[in-house]
Amino acid sequence: MDIFTKLAPFIQDFIYLNKWEELRSIQVAACEVIFNTTDNLLLSSGTASGKTEAAFLPVLTELYNNPSKSVGVLYISPLKALINDQFIRLEQLLLDSNIPVYKWHGDASQVKKNDLMKNPEGILQITPESLESLLTNKRGASHKMFSDLRYVIIDEVHHFMRDARGVQLLCVLERMQKLTGNIPRRIGLSATLGDLSLAQTWLNTGTGRMGRSGCAAPVTEGGKKKIRLHIERFVNYADERDLVERNADGQIVNKSDAGVMGTREHYEYLFKMTLDKKTIIFTNSREETEFVIANLRDIAAKNKAPDIYRVHHGNIAALIRETTEDEMKAEDEKIVTGATVTLELGIDIGSLDQAVQVGAPLNVSSFAQRLGRCGRRGQVPQLLFTFVESLQINSADTLGPINWEFIRTLAIIEAYTKEHWLEPIPPHKYAYNLLYHQTMSHLKGCGEVSPAALAQTVLTLGCFNQVPQEDYKQLLSHLIHINQLERTERGGLIIGREGEKVVNSHKFLTVFLAPEYLLVKDENRTIGTVDKVYPIGTRFALAGLTWETVDVNEKSKVIFVKKVPGISLVDWNVDFEANIHTILVKKIRSVLLDDTMYPYLSDRCRERLTEIRYIARNSGILTNRATPISDKKFALFPWVGTRQLVTLHYLLGQRRIKNKLPWPTCLYIEVIFEGSAKELEDIVADIMKSNPDMYSLHLPEKVQVNGKYNEFIPLDLLRKQFVEDYLDFDGLKAGIM
Repeated sequence: MDIFTKLAPFIQDFIYLNKWEELRSIQVAACEVIFNTTDNLLLSSGTASGKTEAAFLPVLTELYNNPSKSVGVLYISPLKALINDQFIRLEQLLLDSNIPVYKWHGDASQVKKNDLMKNPEGILQITPESLESLLTNKRGASHKMFSDLRYVIIDEVHHFMRDARGVQLLCVLERMQKLTGNIPRRIGLSATLGDLSLAQTWLNTGTGRMGRSGCAAPVTEGGKKKIRLHIERFVNYADERDLVERNADGQIVNKSDAGVMGTREHYEYLFKMTLDKKTIIFTNSREETEFVIANLRDIAAKNKAPDIYRVHHGNIAALIRETTEDEMKAEDEKIVTGATVTLELGIDIGSLDQAVQVGAPLNVSSFAQRLGRCGRRGQVPQLLFTFVESLQINSADTLGPINWEFIRTLAIIEAYTKEHWLEPIPPHKYAYNLLYHQTMSHLKGCGEVSPAALAQTVLTLGCFNQVPQEDYKQLLSHLIHINQLERTERGGLIIGREGEKVVNSHKFLTVFLAPEYLLVKDENRTIGTVDKVYPIGTRFALAGLTWETVDVNEKSKVIFVKKVPGISLVDWNVDFEANIHTILVKKIRSVLLDDTMYPYLSDRCRERLTEIRYIARNSGILTNRATPISDKKFALFPWVGTRQLVTLHYLLGQRRIKNKLPWPTCLYIEVIFEGSAKELEDIVADIMKSNPDMYSLHLPEKVQVNGKYNEFIPLDLLRKQFVEDYLDFDGLKAGIM
């Protein structure tokens, strides 16, 4: 019996009605795992490859043939927008099935939620935060809703694996299992995974299944896909002498605005390259997204072209974002949308003609995700990169003329397209802030619990199995001391006076850091949010338009605005974080050592690459660990990743050698040193031979891995987390060149 005939009748009818010629290989493989084994399932394949259907077709068939006595399938997504998108697709699939589908988030119908709690059945689509709210605030209803849960489908697994929300999700799923005594099978979906074994281990956490065993990850033949890439470069000359126009006699006829000519040329180029093409323009910041779209709108107005420019990021009002998504889905709308990470995930936006990346992607995973956005429905993925450089006559040191972002982009492209390499999961072994959160969430749901019972419940969660009991005891004692917890006369623990303020806040369930925002309103229409007050008369950008403040209500946190012409700026207070992996750093080095001229480079980019390679090779950084770059200043190039480089930074500091990382994604350490390069290299070699005690390092007093709720964690535990989960001497020793 073939797979198609095993599918439920309503699914077979759906396939006929939608004129599918055949099931895709990933769908056949998923059906074989679900129908023939009891394993968890990991489905990793490109965007629009049929992963969602691959998960749901066999699962819904099982549910149709053997209905559950509660919610049968739990679909978990990182975004409400993705839930809304999938909800529509599932409704169509389930028309003749008698299997209902519900969505559960802040904007979903309370009447529908109440109906589901009274009569739990079918499919529930939910975010991790809403699921935790259910388990915490409605334990009785949760037990009834999930007592016969069969499957948990986790969408965008790669997103959760790299994020604090992933730890939260695994904890909540395991708490649900303990509540119901039922362990449902898990299915993970992702378009962006490198090492599948790491994802298999993650997906199995808390289910009793270990490592790869018990989690199938079928590999299907997708064939080699064509990709169209192009990189273009523009230059701002910081000194007007660098760029002048001369007549036939050599006389200067124009030397004005030299410092911004490249930027203007860049926007004109983007305008031409996106004309009549449905495009996402990705940038690495909300500010840049706003500025790019504002400039394109301005150019379009001057050319009497239609306004097809939109902005999509987390600070834009949900209604505006959803309208943009709907416009992008429409086949005849050639919308150009500026976006950050919000459009990296799998919201259906139809077929794109291309994507544009302004500047370097943050990492290989981000590049893969953005590339995947523009290869849907049989199209060849087309991604255009643009760079705007500011050059000066005199650089501060010999390495100043090297554009590291440009070289990093080449390394990212080569690592992904040639080796299909992606960054592994960052460690979360000692996530004390999430340990605090799960402790408070458990106590809020259960009331008084003895310290021993609390430890037994929380520390046995798979995400915390490496945390020693002594650390947890110290955390609980500290929480009692600061009134987050309170000890009862019976010796139990309950939430304390200060803790009540935390757990009763509507922000308690979110485990990621988010600043306080002010609402921006044009009369009664919400435009979005900003994180600072713009006084009356001040102009700022939001949603690709310029607004002027007409009134401010600081108590209600609302800024009232009116739309005005022109281009303006906006800024959000964000701590930029980006870790570069050692493998990518070594790929950067190989790009500099190689003579390959990549076919996707423009002529100007080829010239720039040749120049950078010449500078790098002649400076000595590719062959020497320590290279003089100015008087008493050396560049130390161990060619390792950010975590390993930071480790060396602190180890040098322990030996009283003044040094710093010039910027967050820097590949080298700047060292102030009185001796020679050879003496500095000998010191590094001696460090590598030593067996340093990482806990004896002279770390800043408040050093920590950033995280929400860190203010409730003892400083020595935050220091321990930093040492164990961020520093990496073994990786430094193994990777150093």
